[in-house]
Amino acid sequence: MVKTKIIEIGSMVPAFEEEQLIILFGPKATAELRDICLIHDFEDTPKDALKVGGKIKFGDQEFTIDEVGSQANANFEELGHISIYFRNEVGDVLPGAIIVSPGGFPKFDVGDTIEVL
Repeated sequence: MVKTKIIEIGSMVPAFEEEQLIILFGPKATAELRDICLIHDFEDTPKDALKVGGKIKFGDQEFTIDEVGSQANANFEELGHISIYFRNEVGDVLPGAIIVSPGGFPKFDVGDTIEVL
């Protein structure tokens, strides 16, 4: 299990709700990236945490990981970066992304915990 805490919400993050997309990045994100990301800080560095059939939780909202891009785990471990698509259909996944279901944009705040189970 991986736990991470949201420490900052970029000003542009709400604009991605229509796209059903959240971009996570660790605390070393550049100023340009901070505007479009949820900035988070791991309790412990993850190791191959993102797996098809696994779960990701935003507070008490739970989603199933349906697809994992080829670089998603490496990016998540090194940079704290993944793009999360909240969709009900599975399709081509970008290398640094995951697709989760059910669709629907989660609710979150600074200080909330994200867990990967």
